Amino acid sequence: MTLTPAYIAELAKLAPSAIVELFELHLSAELHGACQIYRFHAGVNERTISGHVVWGGATYYAWPIEAEGFSWEGKGALPRPRVRIGNGGGVISQAMLEVRATSGGDITGAKVVRIRTLRRFLDAVNFEGGNATADPTASAPAEVYYVDRLSGESADAVEFELASAFDLAGVRVPKRQVLASTCQWRYRRWTGSAWDYSGVDCPYAGTAYFNEADGAVGSAAQDVCGKRLTSCEARFGAGNQLPFGAFPGAGSSFGANG
Repeated sequence: MTLTPAYIAELAKLAPSAIVELFELHLSAELHGACQIYRFHAGVNERTISGHVVWGGATYYAWPIEAEGFSWEGKGALPRPRVRIGNGGGVISQAMLEVRATSGGDITGAKVVRIRTLRRFLDAVNFEGGNATADPTASAPAEVYYVDRLSGESADAVEFELASAFDLAGVRVPKRQVLASTCQWRYRRWTGSAWDYSGVDCPYAGTAYFNEADGAVGSAAQDVCGKRLTSCEARFGAGNQLPFGAFPGAGSSFGANG
């Protein structure tokens, strides 16, 4: 996601709102037999009504989780974070067993997304008095990794070693066709009463709506992404960091005769 002015302004304060760290574990039908998303937060953030965290309409359940190794060392090597998830009652082990039963494989290749936002931007349902500053678009850019290997499993916790898509050794990560101008991310779907974000790749969760030709429209039901760079700019702002799911450089004329 783009760093919005509201997010930057809050971080610049002498006493900014508490950072809230959220995690998502995405299983895919291709690798794991079914599309499923598990959402967690460590439960150490300031308390909400339920103990869980709701952000952008999605619920992140309070669950013991530790993560480390996301920082870049500046020596050229890509980070290889480790994530330890509580395995109370064998919940995570059971999920892995279900993957083996349905696909014959393991959890390798599952996508792990790390999201950092601030408490003041969480959804209104987290607070007894609501929240006038809720903003599902305000966060640091999401960090995306993939499970490279299971590095530990016990009755107490399961530990995964993660890697970026460029640093996986012999892992079947879902492939994408190299297209220069057509975004391949899945966009949200309007159900008639709410947005459905299941299986969605595009992080846009704003309330400005555009049609397939990138023209502004007045209702969520008319909101359709045109899958172009201009469609991304309309939603996230020209000149901002864009989560465009294509490869614009592939359309250049490198090596052309002339």
